Amino acid sequence: MATTTFSGLFLFGSFFSGCLYSIAVLTILGVHELGHYFASRRWGVRATLPYFIPFPPNPYVLSFGTMGAVIKIRSPIPNRNALVDIGAAGPIAGFVVAVIALVVGLSLSEVQSFETQRGLVFSPDGESILSSWMISLTLGKFPPGAIISLHPIALAGWLGLFITVLNLLPIGQLDGGHIVYALFGRRHTSIANAATVLLFLLCLAGPPYSWLNVLRTSDFHAGLKVWAMSRWLGWIFFAVLVRAILGIQHPPPMDAETPLKPSRRVIGYVALAIFVLCFIPVPFGEI
Repeated sequence: MATTTFSGLFLFGSFFSGCLYSIAVLTILGVHELGHYFASRRWGVRATLPYFIPFPPNPYVLSFGTMGAVIKIRSPIPNRNALVDIGAAGPIAGFVVAVIALVVGLSLSEVQSFETQRGLVFSPDGESILSSWMISLTLGKFPPGAIISLHPIALAGWLGLFITVLNLLPIGQLDGGHIVYALFGRRHTSIANAATVLLFLLCLAGPPYSWLNVLRTSDFHAGLKVWAMSRWLGWIFFAVLVRAILGIQHPPPMDAETPLKPSRRVIGYVALAIFVLCFIPVPFGEI
């Protein structure tokens, strides 16, 4: 809790704000991992309680004070239905709490002009489908060039959604990898490879809307500058890191032949829909 509190202090300039941020973000991470834990217990799969991974706070570089949380599965997963339940329970539970935090936090945030900005700010341009909708719902229509001065709880909610997206990437033994294996079986390897290629293309070429902005602008060189900033190379780093550590293959459950129940198939697709709604092409960049 100390690293997230001091990160919040450095980000927002007050100890109270740091505490609000820390409590909110650790609650989201904890609920996510407890979703996995209780789903594992329900299926008789042994699992540890959550471990929170700290990250050193830094007053000079953006730091959220945490690298997430994990649990360790200590016994085999019995079948594909269990795989969906265990894989999806965490992201869905964390998603619900993150959405609540984002709605509450955005209602406490301020819309500012670029010239009068103060505090931790971000632009609504290039946000995920869900967060763009939530911003419009809570803060209304934005004037050109407007930015948001984030409340600490809003940052925690946004970070919770971003971590949910990272976990739902359909690669290896991430939560998304569990779900994709349960839904599509042996095709999970092809899906993981395709996801990796798409992340590389996103890093190199940028999202499609960035190219549309270049074509629409009258100043081509200024448009290219904006396009150059509309990319986040972290997607390449994360994809390579996950493949190096976890690999791309997913081990089968003990019983890989029992078909998925329709209810589990729905749960799996709900989790994938959350991934699509929350995916942020450029989560970090210059305003």
